[in-house]
Parts: sequence; C-alpha cells; structure tokens
Amino acid sequence: MSKPSPSLLNMFLNERQRLVKRLRQIVGSASEAEDLAQETFLKLWQRPTTDADTPGLLHRTAHNLALDYLRAQAVRKRHQEHELHDNADHAPQTPSPEKLATTVQQWQRLIAQLDTLPERAKEVFLLNRVEGETYTAIADRLGVSISTVEKDMMRAMRLCRQWQQQTKDEEEQRVKRYTNNNTTHSQKR
Repeated sequence: MSKPSPSLLNMFLNERQRLVKRLRQIVGSASEAEDLAQETFLKLWQRPTTDADTPGLLHRTAHNLALDYLRAQAVRKRHQEHELHDNADHAPQTPSPEKLATTVQQWQRLIAQLDTLPERAKEVFLLNRVEGETYTAIADRLGVSISTVEKDMMRAMRLCRQWQQQTKDEEEQRVKRYTNNNTTHSQKR
C-alpha cells in the first residue's frame, strides 16, 4: 500500500468530525459511523490522488459507503426474516388428539396384522426392518435359505401394503365424510 498524500491526510483530519457526524445521522450508529469514516479514508487512500480532490469527494464517498451499508443491512434483515418465516412454516406441529388416536389405532391394527404372520415370517420381518439385518445374515441366524427369507419378507410386505391401502382408504372416507358434512352444514345456513 502506498503512503497517503499529505493533502488527503490533512483533508481527512480536517473533515473527520463533520464526516463522522454526518455518517452517524445516516446510519444511526456512532461506532458504524467511525468505521465508515475509516473505510472512506482507506478507499481514497488506495486510489491515486489528484490536486482536484476536495472535501466534497470525501463526503460523497462516505455518503455512498453509508448507503451501501444500509442496503446490506436491509438485505441481511430480509434474509433473517425470510429464515424466521421458513422456520415457522416448518416448525413441528402438535397433532390433534383425534389424529393421535387415529394414528395409534392404525399402528395397533398393523401390529395385530403382523401377529397373524407365521412366527418365522414375523421374525424375518422384524430382523430386517427393525434390526436392519441383511437377508443373508437372517438366513444364517435362522438356519434357512436366502430364498426362504425372501419369501417370508414378501409375505410380510404384502401384509404391510394391504394395511397401508386400508389406512389410505379409511383416510379418504374420513375426508369425504368431513367434506360432505361441511357442505351439508353450510347449505342449511
């Protein structure tokens, strides 16, 4: 970095108080105004100086830096508000007691259906889906072929798909009843 010209340094020192005061009015912060004044000096220091440099150049440069600072603050604020808004949209919601009861009933029905599986098929399913065992490891553990493990898993998965379809059908019926009730109710008004 080159040494600042004596005229720039003298001009800055002479105008510094007025410059900081003006910057404080723009940005609303004494410490930011001080920082912007220093930034103004550094910006002008890094460019070649001329005899035509005036206090007006100093103030105009400071003013532009203050506006840049305010724009950056506005962008940061919008970004933070956007993040807060996004986080509020994705905040976990507590399910209603009715939804909780329905979910518990659905899971109980799945467990009851899994209990109808032959013991080995149920064990294969639980070892794979709950404990994360591979088909090979399950076959070794139970002393059966991999083909047998695959067949037992297919049987269990078929049962799960049936449960899933039944649950979906029930939910659609519930929505249909709710919609019909609300339509009927609003027509009576």
